[in-house]
Amino acid sequence: MEAGVKENTNKQKRNYCIRKWIYVFISAIITITIYIALIRPHLTNTMIAVKIELAIAGVLIIAFIISIIIILITLIFTAVTALRKKKRYRIKIWGARLKKQTIFLLITTVLIGLATVGSQQLVYTPAILGADGKVIPNSIAKLEKVNINGKNEWISIRGKSTDKPLLLFLAGGPGGTQMAATRDKLKDLEEHFIVVNWDQPGSGKSYNAVSSHTELSTERYVSDAYELTKYLCKKFNKDKIYVVGESWGSALGILLAQKHPELFYAFIGTGQMVDFKETEKLDYNFVLKLAKERNDNKLIKKLETQGPPPYYEENALMKQKNYLMYITNYMVKNPAISNSNYNTFSDIAGPEYGLYDKVNYFRGLVKSMNNFYPKLYDVDFRKQAKKIDVPVYFFEGRHDVNAPTELAEEYYNLLNAPSKKNIWFEHSGHDVWRNEPEKFIDTLVNIVLKETGNKVVVR
Repeated sequence: MEAGVKENTNKQKRNYCIRKWIYVFISAIITITIYIALIRPHLTNTMIAVKIELAIAGVLIIAFIISIIIILITLIFTAVTALRKKKRYRIKIWGARLKKQTIFLLITTVLIGLATVGSQQLVYTPAILGADGKVIPNSIAKLEKVNINGKNEWISIRGKSTDKPLLLFLAGGPGGTQMAATRDKLKDLEEHFIVVNWDQPGSGKSYNAVSSHTELSTERYVSDAYELTKYLCKKFNKDKIYVVGESWGSALGILLAQKHPELFYAFIGTGQMVDFKETEKLDYNFVLKLAKERNDNKLIKKLETQGPPPYYEENALMKQKNYLMYITNYMVKNPAISNSNYNTFSDIAGPEYGLYDKVNYFRGLVKSMNNFYPKLYDVDFRKQAKKIDVPVYFFEGRHDVNAPTELAEEYYNLLNAPSKKNIWFEHSGHDVWRNEPEKFIDTLVNIVLKETGNKVVVR
């Protein structure tokens, strides 16, 4: 009888434990629903929602990691206890703990899954507000999924007036995404342009636009950019647009403007890439020379062991990073470069990216660099793009050692275009638009737009 009472008591405890976790789960769902339906709509324009949601995601991930660690420790203690015959009775105690922890882990996993799915549905780009804190009439601020050549790819569209000319920003990489970063650094451009940022196939929000990153090619990028440009012209009743390309995006911009000049008022290249193979060799030699001057024997050995580029193997990025990261650090520490230290976390924390997008921010960059970048070693615009039938502007950082400026100068001197200008940014490295954003915007508006703006036509 006593045993029956004890068993019944244990059963009641188990049922209570299960009910408790069910209540916790239901309470979490109700709280999230109330937040999304009633609270979040009032917070999106203030960006407070970003901090709240990142904090929630962080807590869930930390709880998930801790629960796994605790379960592993419990399993070890249970196994040790089981091996000790004199303490075999304690197995039930550890087993009960293990069940509770497993339930907690399952609930945390489900909540993380729901948070991930929910975050993908709740992405947004902040509205453009006036001095009164209200949305500016006729402004546009939206994220849009566009079907390009049969694949879904994402763009952000921002501008204080839909009557302004279109400007397409081509991010670097390949595999980079700059939706949040350009919104933050170049927000004053929205006064003069409708700024469109495109997550290229295989990157960021458009990560799943490729079934495999091995299928990426210059033809694919140019074709998608062409279709996107036509889509934007039709959507906003424009004849042409402006295109800005940074780093890899500057190469894509050259290819695009060369093939479809009828769609562009001007091309603006910054951190201009010219010859990818020669660029890699110059970067490698620069870092090797610098390492020798600094007696960095560890890096010298690493570079000499791997040998100079080009690298064609599957994990080529691992070799490239040995000198590219050194170059980045070199420019960050250069006192002649303004705003040289940028915050990657701040970029990916933007509301434009859900939790899955934030993971793909890195996955897209790594996979695109490994699978597509080696295909660019045959590109040399000094031979392949001597003539472009649109006005061309190079915005070059005086201290750029990532994309050696001597190559851009050489290419500029032989380039044949209706008009061209090579404009130096004296306090910039590779990221001109980050280092000197005010001058970048001013030059676009007061030089590029003024010189070509009389040709802007709205259909």
